[in-house]
This record gives sequence, structure tokens and C-alpha cells, in this order.
Amino acid sequence: MAIQALIFDVFGTLLDWHGGVAREASRLLAPFRPDLDGGAFAQAWRDRYQPGMEPIRQGARAYADLDTLHAESLEGVLAGLTLAEAVPPGVRQELVLAWHRLDAWPEVPDALARLRERYLLAPCSNAHVRLAIAHARRNRLPWDAVLGAEFAQDYKPKPAVYLRAVEALRLQPSEVMMVAAHSSDLAAAAACGLATAHVARPDESGPGTGETAPLVPVDHAASDLADLARQLGC
Repeated sequence: MAIQALIFDVFGTLLDWHGGVAREASRLLAPFRPDLDGGAFAQAWRDRYQPGMEPIRQGARAYADLDTLHAESLEGVLAGLTLAEAVPPGVRQELVLAWHRLDAWPEVPDALARLRERYLLAPCSNAHVRLAIAHARRNRLPWDAVLGAEFAQDYKPKPAVYLRAVEALRLQPSEVMMVAAHSSDLAAAAACGLATAHVARPDESGPGTGETAPLVPVDHAASDLADLARQLGC
């Protein structure tokens, strides 16, 4: 079957989460720690991302959205910097909202606009709907729908996240392509019968930290989203 829709990982694939969180952490925490390494802070917070979701994946905890999980994991990051007593609740909340203020990689808005001329587009992200809306409005992401974890009440790479997105679009898995910069995401989508495309983000967590090529078989491997659009005839 021909591909009719593209669904996207967002953090890292479309948005520079590391640069955005580093920028906001440096700004918000400057009064408390002027010499803060924003990049190290962003990575320390991200390191708690997967462990925070795992109890939900395992069924040991009811679904909680990403703002809730980020707020919980932030406490450990601040404690590790001996900032737990210094940072007031309002600044903590603004730090959580830093994940709402991420910028897209430069080619993303225009490449998505080109892809939308031919395909249905939607995020298939661990972000909840309000977070996805914030990303879209900030970065001109032209979604036809917002799909992902909140609808599945679970987190990637659980099959329900991919399959609920396919069902919402009233398509078959083979008619939907998952686009991501993370091979683990693509392997999980492929196991559900979706087509896959890998977009290289070699500097995702800072210089030389991301995947330059897929680690699993994929249908398309692209240097960035504009390259993928060219491969797909857009």
C-alpha cells in the first residue's frame, strides 16, 4: 500500500530539546547559580526522562502527562546541584514550561509544509496535546492532527502509541510512516507494521551526540527533514 501519512517523533527529531532547555535553564537559574552549565543541566534532566516513564509502561503507575513527569524529575536534578532549597515554586514551573518553548531545527517548518502537500502529518510523540500545541504554534508545525502518548495513555515504545495513531487516521499500518531520529523508536514502529524513515540529528544532545545513521533497517535514511522530503518527492 502507498504511504498516506507521516507521523513524527518530536523531541530531537523536529525540535532542539537540548539547546532549548539549556537556554532556559541558564536564564531562569542565573540568580541562583550564575555559573550553571545549561547543557549539562539539560542532559541531566533528559537522563531522567525514560526512567520516569517506565513505571507507566510497566503498568505500575497510571498514566501521567509529561509536564507531571518533568516536574517530578526536576526535583532530583535540582537536588543534585544543591539548589532544591533555593529555587522557588514559580521558577520550577517556568523550568517545566521550558519544554514548551523549544525551537525547531532550521529546515523543519518549510520541509513539513512541503510534505503536507502530499501526506497527512501528525506528531506521534510522548508530548501531551497542550505541549504539542505549544510546539506547533511556536514553530509553524502544520499538523493535520495531534496524536501520541496522551491518546494511548502510555509511552513509546509501547505498541499502543503507534497503533492508536494509525487507527485515528483510519489507515492501515503499512500506509503510515514513522519518522524519527532514534532507531529504537523506528524499530518499535516497524514491529507494528509501519514504514520507517530515519532523520539524522548528529548534534541532538550537543556536538557529536546523536545518530548519524540508523542502527536498524529503515525504508528511508535522510540527512535532515528537507532531504527526506526530497526523497519522498516533495
